[in-house]
Amino acid sequence: MSPDRLLLTSIHDVGPRSESQVERLRTHLGAQVPVEKIAMLVVPDHWGEAPLRPGTPFATKLRGWAESGAEMFVHGWFHRDTSEHESFAARMKARHMTASEGEFLGLDEETAYRRMTEGRALIEDIIGRPVAGFIAPAWLYGPGAHAAMARAGFALAEDHWRVWQPGQAQAPLASGPVITWASRSRARIASSLFAAWALPPVLRMKPVARIAVHPGDTGVPALLASISRTLTRMTRSHRPGQYRELLG
Repeated sequence: MSPDRLLLTSIHDVGPRSESQVERLRTHLGAQVPVEKIAMLVVPDHWGEAPLRPGTPFATKLRGWAESGAEMFVHGWFHRDTSEHESFAARMKARHMTASEGEFLGLDEETAYRRMTEGRALIEDIIGRPVAGFIAPAWLYGPGAHAAMARAGFALAEDHWRVWQPGQAQAPLASGPVITWASRSRARIASSLFAAWALPPVLRMKPVARIAVHPGDTGVPALLASISRTLTRMTRSHRPGQYRELLG
């Protein structure tokens, strides 16, 4: 393990509807990565069916995780994409990269800004400290989302290929594909298992490597086994750390 190479791990889609799966993922990742190093991407109201409310047992648990050191990111508002996409490229992304989950791909700046800032206010009220940044559902951003992030002043953002500071002109803080898994079909399970096997040698010499997991991964034993193998491989070359370290 090199102290100069950083491994960032994260759990996506954190919220009341995924509480048991998130707990299981924290335990699973925590066998190889300190749990306080695992970032959590919080959805304020997943698909409009699971609102995050102050004063609830889950809110108390979320605050406890934050107090233990876990970084909290705003992860959209609904996580659901209801936009009518005008460009062919956006329609292809919405159709093939996610199952109606790319909430911020087609939003205009004002709508994106409102959801971002209201999500930040809600989460920060619950955890009692600033969020680490904003990460769009499915890592998909449209022009409105990029403009809104810069306007909102988030410290960090990321997509499939990079981590950056919104509104800043400098080079990305980290680059390279994130290792992640997909559970919604046999074909996606197979392709993500292959990617998790193939990417560690590619990322071994990168200054920063990233691993991201989702609640649905807990329902597929092969994915959980792959996550463990990938963590074993990546922690040989990279030190588990936190996103804030990218800011110095």
